Amino acid sequence: MTADATPADYDPLYLQGIVHFNACDYYESHEVWEELWTEYRGPSRKFYQGLIQAAVALYHFGNGNIRGARKLHGSVHGYLEPYAPRHLGLDLTGFLREFDACLAEVAASTEDYPEIALDPDLLPEIHLDPPPATPA
Repeated sequence: MTADATPADYDPLYLQGIVHFNACDYYESHEVWEELWTEYRGPSRKFYQGLIQAAVALYHFGNGNIRGARKLHGSVHGYLEPYAPRHLGLDLTGFLREFDACLAEVAASTEDYPEIALDPDLLPEIHLDPPPATPA
């Protein structure tokens, strides 16, 4: 699957993870995507791993684990950038821009245990184009 994905190409676990991600339930999105990633052996494997890393980074950030969030921030780019600009309906350029804006203060910090508050207005969301098919 490439940039030309159709709604039929979207794995149900991919979509389920997105629902959790957009609801800011990062732990659950990570769990769902990990289930998909564990069994998947195709060309999107590292893409799914990048989404897992993004969810865990945001989970850590939300729980005040700034070191953990900072550590994962860079790895997200390493996994997702090869699939840019678009993969499986996700505008990766836009997603990574939003992800970076949300974690900008985290990435810039050099302290071991800084106190950085998460700004809910900067949380990235995932919207697919084309959108998933809705069940009849």
